[in-house]
Amino acid sequence: MYSINETIVALATPPGEGAIGVIRLSGKDAFSIVNKMFKGKDLLQQGSHTLHFGRIVDGEVVVDEVVVSLYKGPKSYTGEDVIEISCHGSQYVLERVIDLCVKNGAVLAKPGEFTQRAFLNGKLDLTQAEAVADLIASQSGASHRAAIHNLRGGFSEELKQMREELIKFSALIELELDFSQEDVEFADRTQLYGLVNRLNERTAQLLNSFQLGNVIRNGVNVAIIGKPNAGKSTLLNALLNEERAIVSEIAGTTRDTIEETLNINGILFRLVDTAGIREHTADVIERIGVQRSKEAMSKADIVVYLFDTSSGEHEHVNIRKGEFEEAGVKYLLVGNKVDAIGMDKAREEFGDEPIYISAKNKENIQQLKQKLYEMVAGGQVKQEGTVITNARHFAALQEVQRSLEDIKKGMGNNLPGDLVALDIRRCLYYLGEITGEITTEDKLDYIFSKFCIGK
Repeated sequence: MYSINETIVALATPPGEGAIGVIRLSGKDAFSIVNKMFKGKDLLQQGSHTLHFGRIVDGEVVVDEVVVSLYKGPKSYTGEDVIEISCHGSQYVLERVIDLCVKNGAVLAKPGEFTQRAFLNGKLDLTQAEAVADLIASQSGASHRAAIHNLRGGFSEELKQMREELIKFSALIELELDFSQEDVEFADRTQLYGLVNRLNERTAQLLNSFQLGNVIRNGVNVAIIGKPNAGKSTLLNALLNEERAIVSEIAGTTRDTIEETLNINGILFRLVDTAGIREHTADVIERIGVQRSKEAMSKADIVVYLFDTSSGEHEHVNIRKGEFEEAGVKYLLVGNKVDAIGMDKAREEFGDEPIYISAKNKENIQQLKQKLYEMVAGGQVKQEGTVITNARHFAALQEVQRSLEDIKKGMGNNLPGDLVALDIRRCLYYLGEITGEITTEDKLDYIFSKFCIGK
């Protein structure tokens, strides 16, 4: 549990050498703590949102020349008095300054404690606070857009509107209970039914966006598999536009899996170049590589099955395709070395389903990238609306959907108002749980413990 009465300190920039390192303090004693070790202006007499040059000293010893930024609460990130000390980026200097802050009364911040204080002080709701962590972790345009949308309150505003409309009807239904003997009806059941249908439809849209949200947040695992010498490593190099994997005419050159990332239209794809799969080999190392290839395939979101169009192995490709379909694997057939036999001959032998490429000549590589993108995102990824990327939000929205269905059933069965009101309150509870209007200390500690220190 965090004590909001303490003044906390942490390094707000990544550890290691750099031009500048920023140390952040937040709490009621932040200004007085730094003022004890700062030589320059009297910080207690300075205005908010101002910068001041001076020296950090330990007694008579100058530790560093710094710029201090002042933010007086409540107009700060945490809602408390906040100071940021911009030091030179020496690890020794940064540790020395933090140590001086602790000696003068600060305590080391725990992961996410600054953002937790912002939440507790009403500067952010819980969805916005979680978006801070998502923004820091974003590695693609799509994950950045989703995090910014939530940080600016896009998702929160939707939930707020849903809650307000339900609260209005809940109040009217509960008012009816006070006049139950007079048989009056304040809440229009037809309007309530229409509202529940609208909310149910929107909740279903949000839940359906979670699959895309997972892709945006975590990326897509793609395993490139196929027989030895099908051109898997050449394909990886062509996709990355660099010589990442060793390529040779010798079958079995790749002995272990090679992992790289590729950004396609804002979606992060994690490509795994696997050892060529052949069922019988006397080479012990190759057998280990084949086993790892099968493991990579089992964990992949998409399997790219690469085959040599000049090999004439039509039946083998069909067998693999059947195995993927039987196992429920999302797959993409890619015919390589089309430059050797020509596009028409390849289509005549293997049909129109595969994408035909020449990895060596980088022919149709852009078409392959577009197909991978369409398999996971289509045109949805550029939408401006809310996309659910958080498993906690998804679980709570499932409960919201169940509650809305119970409200509909209750009205359809002409249940008394007090029972319908219970289902509405349950729906309001889970909506409030998402934004943090209803929560527990244990849950907050768990959520913020996953943040980085200094944020």
